[in-house]
Amino acid sequence: MKIIALEHELPGATNAEFARLGRAEARRAWELHQAGIIRELYFRADRSEAVLILECADVAEAETHLATLPFVAAGLIAFDLIPLRPYGGFARLFAAED
Repeated sequence: MKIIALEHELPGATNAEFARLGRAEARRAWELHQAGIIRELYFRADRSEAVLILECADVAEAETHLATLPFVAAGLIAFDLIPLRPYGGFARLFAAED
């Protein structure tokens, strides 16, 4: 299942904490990418927040993997998770023509 993960910073997070954990965060994100869990990584163009596309069995699995990110573990950021399913509208639209 594809899941969109939208990052948001938690109250009380400081730039110093982000700087201290930045390298470990990047390394863990890279490991999750290499494992096929994080499929795509982006930053929003309108603010400094990450958008991840994950491939997991379900939202609970995505939460488990994201919890291993140092920024999440330290309480600096959290993610809103949006599960996706394939679009089935074309079949409904064109079924009458077949």
